[in-house]
Amino acid sequence: MATLKVEIVSPEAALWTGDATSLTARSSDGDFTILPQHTSTVGDIVPGVVYVQTANGELAFVVDGGYFQVGASDEEGVTLATVLAGVAKLATNRTEALELAASQAAELASAN
Repeated sequence: MATLKVEIVSPEAALWTGDATSLTARSSDGDFTILPQHTSTVGDIVPGVVYVQTANGELAFVVDGGYFQVGASDEEGVTLATVLAGVAKLATNRTEALELAASQAAELASAN
């Protein structure tokens, strides 16, 4: 069975690593979802929320933008998805993630 291993990493530390069923985020080209056996790719992530669906539920990371990379791992049948985010906060649910993302967007807008 194909699996998806996800790493959420900030410049300071690894924030979360584990098995997932999907990863959903937004790039400058629009929303995207990574599933097991996804083709290798690299792209940007715009400020917002990165959702990781696991067997135990959904995790939501509020990110300040960054990059993602998807490719095969050393283990056969395993896809590795890595997200490098400038600033990330773990939200306990989708509502909290959206509130944090909105607050973060307001802070960025007032700084400019």
